[in-house]
Amino acid sequence: MNFASIRKRLRGLSWPARHRDPRLLLGRRGERAAARYLKRRRYRVLARNYRCSAGEIDLILADHDTLVFVEVKTRSSDQAQEPHEALRPAQQRRIEQAARCFLMERSAQNRPCRFDVVTVLLKDGGSPRVEHFEDAFRSRYS
Repeated sequence: MNFASIRKRLRGLSWPARHRDPRLLLGRRGERAAARYLKRRRYRVLARNYRCSAGEIDLILADHDTLVFVEVKTRSSDQAQEPHEALRPAQQRRIEQAARCFLMERSAQNRPCRFDVVTVLLKDGGSPRVEHFEDAFRSRYS
């Protein structure tokens, strides 16, 4: 049995309810919109939803020689707090630690890097409104 046949079989299965959670679906749509936006601006996507024991990073990109670790914040209405304001210090620390894992796995500790936040506002029937905040926060390790 090869990978393609396994994939075909998996397509026919129904996923547990958590995969249909509206918040997760909204987040995935926002991450796809953010990746498209950044690709159009000549960033190169290196990884999506990178996970390690320290945490998760939504997008990891290359901007010339700089590695960019991106947290994507998605909202369906603009009435809540601004998405980039929702990044708490504890979440910043987890992103930093996951970035360190990524850098060590790839022996890239000396490579310049930064932490960005991309906000995506997805309203029903409209195209996404994307904002990119470069250097949204500084790493304690740099």
